[in-house]
Amino acid sequence: MAALSLVAMDKPTPNKTILVVDDEPEIRKLVSAMLTPHGYHIILADTGEQAIKLFRKQAKDIDLLLTDVVAPGMAGPTLAEQLTELKPDLRVLFMSGYDNRQVVQKYVVDKGSLLLTKPFTVKQLREKLEEALKGRKLTNSSSPA
Repeated sequence: MAALSLVAMDKPTPNKTILVVDDEPEIRKLVSAMLTPHGYHIILADTGEQAIKLFRKQAKDIDLLLTDVVAPGMAGPTLAEQLTELKPDLRVLFMSGYDNRQVVQKYVVDKGSLLLTKPFTVKQLREKLEEALKGRKLTNSSSPA
């Protein structure tokens, strides 16, 4: 059964562009290094504001937003909501080193969004990306206060 899983992982969704947003340069470089050899096109941004600027220029080409949940300036869920308003079919995958924090629970887990917990392996990253690209997208519904 493991062999079947590995065969499926060798064929990523073709020609997909991922907008990676993280304030840590090492994370951005690592994600790019993990995904580029597998056929993904990567666009990097270090802030939500920079991501919005890049997205406005290239929205038609971007298939998925991979963003940190907790970030200075603009949190990942806020960025995701703004970008999905511009492109409703945009897929979103959140990543966080804080899987038990209240903000992750409230703004990601409770909305049914996909979460990748740091640190992660290439296999874990690719599996979550493929899951997001094949159907799961950000739920924009607000939860009651």
